[in-house]
This record gives sequence, structure tokens and C-alpha cells, in this order.
Amino acid sequence: MSLKTVYAGLDARLSAEADSSGPVKGTLSGARIGMIWLAANLVVTTLLTGTLFVTAVPFPTAVTMIVVGTLVGAVVLTSIGAIGTRTGLPTMAVTRGAFGLRGSLLPVGANVVILMGWSWVQAMLAGVTVNHVVHEFTGFSNPVLFSMLCQLLVVILAIFGHSGISRVEPWLAVVILAVIAWIFATALGRFSPADFAGIEVDPALGSTPAIVLDLVVATAVSWTVLSADINRMARSTRAGVLGGGIGYSLSTIVAMLLGATALGYVVLSGGEAVSFDPVAIVGPFGVPLALVIFFSVMATNSMVVYGMTTTVVNARPDGRVRFLPAALILGTVSIAGSAWLGLLDQFTSFLTVISSLFVPVFAVVIVDYYWFKRARYGKDLLRSSGGAFWYSGGINWIAVVSWAAGAAVSVVLSFVWPSPLGATLPTFLCSALLYWGGMRLSGHTRRA
Repeated sequence: MSLKTVYAGLDARLSAEADSSGPVKGTLSGARIGMIWLAANLVVTTLLTGTLFVTAVPFPTAVTMIVVGTLVGAVVLTSIGAIGTRTGLPTMAVTRGAFGLRGSLLPVGANVVILMGWSWVQAMLAGVTVNHVVHEFTGFSNPVLFSMLCQLLVVILAIFGHSGISRVEPWLAVVILAVIAWIFATALGRFSPADFAGIEVDPALGSTPAIVLDLVVATAVSWTVLSADINRMARSTRAGVLGGGIGYSLSTIVAMLLGATALGYVVLSGGEAVSFDPVAIVGPFGVPLALVIFFSVMATNSMVVYGMTTTVVNARPDGRVRFLPAALILGTVSIAGSAWLGLLDQFTSFLTVISSLFVPVFAVVIVDYYWFKRARYGKDLLRSSGGAFWYSGGINWIAVVSWAAGAAVSVVLSFVWPSPLGATLPTFLCSALLYWGGMRLSGHTRRA
């Protein structure tokens, strides 16, 4: 059998498997959906986000903002997820309702960019962690090399092993929870809650409770790009909302509190408060935590690369984009980009970019679906042209303008005139009101 024949067979199988943009009838219970979300979000990026808040605000304030921000973000996440359950469509396909059949390519493109960024960040975190362990035992150190090798393994898993990863991930979550329990027990066994509450705040960081809240909500927005993809597998809207809401909220709160507690333990032990650095917390807790970070990245990041590829494959309804070539091209870019370790120092800016791109998207979609379409998208959403979602040449310019204006507001409030309230919630309200007003004035308010 020739290499060309093997390639063609693999490409045909993967392309058929990836062609899942059409509606599906969900069968999973709320408990199963909850376990999927629990497994998906127990990842190193969520954990390390919690380290950003240590010494930024008082520890009890950080805990409060983590809980409140997670619950607020879960409302947006489950609102989009419910549309996926009712339509049977993934998140990017759902955006056709508001942006138009062609206009939806705008959030699709943004989604690929964001997922690529996530794949880089997670590969770097795994690489830095592996490098630390290897250096401890051998003295050899090359974090760029290990980051690229980790991403190479991720790409291989994304092409050949994504189905197995999705089955193993819930069991991996159980192991991760066990290690998390051990870390909490170790930290709280040595230091009391009062000790953590007494950690001094560093005024030079210039943080506020509102900014912490904003970052936690932004984390939920970053996961909302996959909410309909996962929740369309639920057998009912209730199962999807309850399972997704509880699973996401529990995993986020636990993971962020773990990060904050682990770094708080380092500070109370006389160490330095180095945030968003896996080495800072792996040191005191050793190889078990390093293994958790590595395997969680392998599991989650392989699904990120796979999801990024299926997004590209399903962006065109004619089937001209094949899975394997797309995976190889995107995989090569992801491996090369994982060498850019400087991105780890800009993680909060990366979250801000996600908010700028997707908070307006979800604000527009939520207003369109729940207000103007009365929680119903019809079969025209599946057309390649014409119908209720064709708008003007396939683009709803009101949605596009609302998105652009919201993104501009987010950038201004984040980088030009930083808002003491953060940028996420003001951006959401601005985009939602602009879209509501524009649609009312234009007369595009009929149900599809």
C-alpha cells in the first residue's frame, strides 16, 4: 500500500468525521454534560489565572470575585449553549442567525485566531513545566524545545487520538481532582485561612476588585466559543443549562482557587509571588502537580487543535476544505508559534483580546436569538444562500457594525483609558444596545 493511498484513506475518514456542522440530536444527560465541562476546564490556564490575583487584591476579595465572576460568566456561556441544544448546531454555525450566512465568517475567523493563541499558551505552559522537571533531574534546560515538542505531540493526538482523549478526559479529571484535594490539604494544613487573608497587597500592581471580576468573566467568554459545540449534545435545554452551568462553574472556581491557594502558599513560605508561572507552584508541590499540568494540557490542547481544524473545514459548506491538509497546516503554525514564550508575559492582554473579539459577538447573538427571534431559529440557518438569514448579500451589517463598535469600546477601555470597572461588561451592554437599536430601526425584527 502506497503512502499516497494511506494519506487519502486517512484524509477521507477524518474529513467525514469532522463534517459535523449540521444539526445533531443530543442524547446526553445533565450529569454527563456537567462532567464534560468539569473535565474540559480543569486546565492549567484556568489554574494559573487564579495566581494573577494573589497580592493584586486581598485574598478574601479574590475568592469573592472568582465566585461572582464565574457565575456571571456562566450566564453568558449557558445562554449560548442553550441555542446549541435547541438547534443542534455548534457555536460558530449559530452565529449565522445574527451575522448572516456569509457574515458569520467574521466570528469564524476570530475563533481560529483565538484557538491558535490558546494552543500556543498551553503548549508553552506544558513545555516550561517539562523543562523544569528535566532540569531538576539532569541539569539540561531548553524551554523552547520542550514547548515545541509538547505541541508536536498535541498535533499528533489531534489527528490520530482525539476520540480516545475525549473518552479518557473525564477519568483524567478525577485524577486531577485528587491532586487538587492533596494540594488544598497541604496548603491549609500548614497555613490557616487567616494567614492567607493576611497576605499583603502590592499597590504597584494597580489592580482592583472590578478588574479581577473582569478577568474572571473574560475567562468564561473564552470558553463560550465552545459552549454550543458541547451543549448541543445535551438531550434537553434543561440538561444543557444545568449540566453546563454547574460543571463550568465548579471547575472554574476550584481551578482558580487552587492557583490562588498554591501561590499564596509559596508567598507564606517566604517565596516570591510570580504569577502565571507554572514553575513557581510546581516547585513546592513536586512531580505530581507537574504531571497534572502536562496531561491536562495534552488532553485539552489536542481538542483545541482538533476544534480549530473542524472550524476551518466547516467554514465552507461545499466541502472543498479537507481535514488532514488543514490540520497539517494549522498544526505546523501552532508548533512554530509555541516557541514564542514571550506570549506568557502578555496573558492578561490575550484575555483582553478575546473579550474584545467575542464579547460583542455573544451580545449580538443573545439579543438576536432571545429578543428578536423569540428563541427560535428556523431551517433557513442551514441554507448556503437566500432565506431569512441572507440579509444583505449574506451579511447583516447591523451585527457587523455592532461587533466593530463593541470591539472598539473594549480596546479603548482596556488600553487607552482603562476603566476601573473593567471592559467586559460595558462592552457587552454597548454591543447589545447598539444591535437592539439598529435592528429596531431597520425593521429586521421578524422571526425566522
